[in-house]
Amino acid sequence: MNEAPPFLEIADAFADAVEPAPFPKAVLRFRNQRWAEAVGLGHLPDEDWARQFSRFDPLLGNLPRPLAMRYHGHQFGVYNPDLGDGRGFLFAQVRDEADKLYDLGTKGSGQTPWSRSGDGRLTLKGGVREVLAATYLEALGVKTSKLFSLVETGEQLQRSDEPSPTRSAVMVRLSETHIRIGTFQRVMALGRGEDLERLVAHVVGHYHPDAEHNDTSKSCVALAESLSRDVGQMIGQWMAAGFVHGVMNTDNFNLTGETFDFGPYRFLPKSDPNFVAAYFDSQGLYRFGRQPGQGLWALQQFAAALSPLAETDDLAQALGHYESVYQQSFRDHTFKLLGIAPTVLEHDVDFLASFYGWMTKSGAPWHQVFFDWFCGGESAARARRSPNAEYYSASDFGSVQGRLSNFEPDRPERLQLEYFQRETPCTLLYDEIEALWAKIADTDDWSAFEAKLQEMEEMRLAYGP
Repeated sequence: MNEAPPFLEIADAFADAVEPAPFPKAVLRFRNQRWAEAVGLGHLPDEDWARQFSRFDPLLGNLPRPLAMRYHGHQFGVYNPDLGDGRGFLFAQVRDEADKLYDLGTKGSGQTPWSRSGDGRLTLKGGVREVLAATYLEALGVKTSKLFSLVETGEQLQRSDEPSPTRSAVMVRLSETHIRIGTFQRVMALGRGEDLERLVAHVVGHYHPDAEHNDTSKSCVALAESLSRDVGQMIGQWMAAGFVHGVMNTDNFNLTGETFDFGPYRFLPKSDPNFVAAYFDSQGLYRFGRQPGQGLWALQQFAAALSPLAETDDLAQALGHYESVYQQSFRDHTFKLLGIAPTVLEHDVDFLASFYGWMTKSGAPWHQVFFDWFCGGESAARARRSPNAEYYSASDFGSVQGRLSNFEPDRPERLQLEYFQRETPCTLLYDEIEALWAKIADTDDWSAFEAKLQEMEEMRLAYGP
């Protein structure tokens, strides 16, 4: 970067300088070459890449030392002031060709002041799972952080939720920011008004410039509205993609509305509002059908954190945009995945009610339905040859098919792409992940992992802009 990394403007109050863990080895398992080229790091040979993203020597002109961020957050509805980056840090800030700012943040890079009793490490399986999830979401057009690098680090870890000892890794994700709702909650809880003002000014200046006002209270209200739109758009995309985040704690919502910091995620095998991703979510707080409401709840905590600087009623009104943005995003993304052109929102939402109602009642495989009916009525013949064909021949699908066929196909030429010549779509279900991981764990066979990434690339091209 030609400028000082912007986060240094506020780092003194929001982060602690830390040292990366020394690892016994560095074996490159994944590099995101497309995004590496976008931010000017695509030239690194694999050997140098593995060294850079396991040792974390400072990039030229960038952060002199890694920074572990401080934050609080609600975890499964309970406020926790004992949080922060416990196994990761902000390593660098970079820009793409359009001068857009991105963070390079780590996971599994060693202990920090916020590690508590943890070892600061990441299992290789956890890294593989996040590479797959982020790549799959991006391919579906969901706004998400990107997995940038995964390096195996040669340690043996003990974990209660994996057969142990298990292999270790360190990963790097590319995100527009690692500042999160919990960052705001922390300074509000500590009563640090000046730091809260600095944080608002920093986030507005670098990530939400449309929210900038001379009056801080107006900036706060505009920022709350802007973030509510971003989160509403993101969760509308999740719901159309059948994605269950699993841990929608307020420290897992960043300030640019990207899918961020997910671990026990799942993708729906079929429509089920009560589907739970995290085995430890015994109450189903973050089940699939609760995600839209949970997004609004997190935004309400953000508004509460801004309340020392703005009127509560004004902040509440700013969040009023969330529902309409969510609804439009859910419509837009469903239609994108079905390859049909939207019409009037009210009419389209009525169709979605019947479409998803049938999905839930029939139990048809989620992703196969979208794949079979891409471009609506133009895919009817192909759908009849689908593994799902029995679902479409049932009488209760007739009205859904009739309504679906009335929409204009959106860019039907995409049906000629390689991806749509398959019989089944690219999916990322739990059993698939377990099967490809078993090959890695048992015989160090990465072929299924590489094949899945190639499938996702074909899917990205099929659903891209």
